[in-house]
Amino acid sequence: MDFNMKKLASDAGIFFTRAVQFTEEKFGQAEKTELDAHFENLLARADSTKNWTEKILRQTEVLLQPNPSARVEEFLYEKLDRKVPSRVTNGELLAQYMADAASELGPTTPYGKTLIKVAEAEKQLGAAERDFIHTASISFLTPLRNFLEGDWKTISKERRLLQNRRLDLDACKARLKKAKAAEAKATCEGDTVPDFQETRPRNYILSASASAGTGSRVQLSSSPLPCWPLLLPSPQLWNDEVDKAEQELRVAQTEFDRQAEVTRLLLEGISSTHVNHLRCLHEFVKSQTTYYAQCYRHMLDLQKQLGSSQGAIFPGTFVGTTEPASPPLSSTSPTTAAATMPVVPSVASLAPPGEASLCLEEVAPPASGTRKARVLYDYEAADSSELALLADELITVYSLPGMDPDWLIGERGNKKGKVPVTYLELLS
Repeated sequence: MDFNMKKLASDAGIFFTRAVQFTEEKFGQAEKTELDAHFENLLARADSTKNWTEKILRQTEVLLQPNPSARVEEFLYEKLDRKVPSRVTNGELLAQYMADAASELGPTTPYGKTLIKVAEAEKQLGAAERDFIHTASISFLTPLRNFLEGDWKTISKERRLLQNRRLDLDACKARLKKAKAAEAKATCEGDTVPDFQETRPRNYILSASASAGTGSRVQLSSSPLPCWPLLLPSPQLWNDEVDKAEQELRVAQTEFDRQAEVTRLLLEGISSTHVNHLRCLHEFVKSQTTYYAQCYRHMLDLQKQLGSSQGAIFPGTFVGTTEPASPPLSSTSPTTAAATMPVVPSVASLAPPGEASLCLEEVAPPASGTRKARVLYDYEAADSSELALLADELITVYSLPGMDPDWLIGERGNKKGKVPVTYLELLS
């Protein structure tokens, strides 16, 4: 392999020079060209976008796939550009275990029949979860990855190039400053020998005539050398040095301005990235809403198949439980919740045929059986027979004979009404 040693040495020298200059800037020993405030704001905004995009991406991956080994496997398949094999979801695996247990324990027994019904519901939940993961990966995760692996890499590359252009510009400014100082010194002192190390040592080499041979010494005499005036740089030479430094500064300034404009355009494109991520975020919320609505519908159907009330399945137990039996409807957006989920029926609608609805004014609390309950979620009363609830408040509840077990009578001060059990945490 043919190595260009001159280019390699030149690149190494440039890298070392820039590293020294960057270190001096950090310690305040060298001047630094500052970017304007708008440009600095664009840089900070881009860095924040990149950092938060990485965090959101990683946490979304954890949400969709909690198993770390499965995530590593999917990452390797993606890097190898191979199709990820289909994986059974936890709900589908649970459904398979329940179906096998029902087959072995007896599908005609009450336990076996219940296992089969629950297994079918879990299978539907697993299928809904699979669809949600697939949709979220395409509509949300893929755009985030494309930004980090595509646009951000381009921005980072141009920012590094801009940093190098800025270092070159500052070096040219320092070189011109030293050249002008040396020119002024030479003009004032005349024959004073300038310090060539301060300007451009590679362009001026002081040498003396010596005898042949590497080991010979130069003998200096008190008499002036004939060629000595030719070795002293005149003010004209310093003028040439200043002109050359100014020309290099103009070139460096042009390259810096051009690179700054390119980088600025890329950084301003972060606004378009935010718009795209906003659209993807809406798609993610939509797919997640669909997924949870499907889960709610499947579990509601399962609950209807198993029995309309807990009292019918487990007679003799208290109607209230410390944990909600089903997820409550959203209290923050009643209109959206009503459009996607069925409304919980009132006590009067669930009363057996021929039985009159309860008259709350005539209802008296039983001598025993009242309990304190803490409200878990806000609840808006559907009619005058229900009691509106606020989260974390304490109320007194009790049940009445013939009342639907999913509801209780709640009292708060002089107000009384029906309250859903799923919104309460019964206290001992």
